[in-house]
Amino acid sequence: MELTYIGHSCFLIKGKKLSIVIDPYNPDLTGFKMPKQSCKLLLNTHNHEDHSFNQQVNHEVLINTPGEYEVDDVYITGIQTAHDDKDGAERGQNIVFSIDIDGISIVHLGDLGHELNEKVVAKLGSVDILLIPVGGEFTIDSFKASKIISALEPKIVIPMHYKSEDSKLKELADVNVFLHEMGEKNPEKMDSLKIQSAPSNEDLKIILLNSNH
Repeated sequence: MELTYIGHSCFLIKGKKLSIVIDPYNPDLTGFKMPKQSCKLLLNTHNHEDHSFNQQVNHEVLINTPGEYEVDDVYITGIQTAHDDKDGAERGQNIVFSIDIDGISIVHLGDLGHELNEKVVAKLGSVDILLIPVGGEFTIDSFKASKIISALEPKIVIPMHYKSEDSKLKELADVNVFLHEMGEKNPEKMDSLKIQSAPSNEDLKIILLNSNH
């Protein structure tokens, strides 16, 4: 399995049988280029244009609602959450996606705006790789992100949805704020994450993926 960070909250997952793109974005809103992508499965955590610019992705199956799905031995669970801490009253709803691909559990939190309750934590179960927003303002901030990480106990954490040089979303916090919150001084940096099986590290590993936009 290979995991590539396109930018913002968009990822490309290449498994043995299929590829998945999550949350393609509108370049005009984010300031990032959104290269054309092709995949079998396209996931949208919510319908804002910086997470559902689907015309940029050649895809066969779109999943943008909560529920349980199976495509080519890949299992997807979409769990309804909110984009804010007021049950969606300000920014609407959000879907947390749990993806079981090649025996590896990947959770993408989308634009989550609140901490996870025990029911959601239990439903997500064991998490190998957590893709988590850390920039605050529109989503959880670094402090809430750290609490969610403590609750889910993933093996690997990959931050997303934070400010970068190219970003038009200047309200977002820099990823270094999150790294400081987590006490991580030397995160591993790589162009993509390639693993053959579920990670076995005992200590939490934070990885910064270079964006490929």
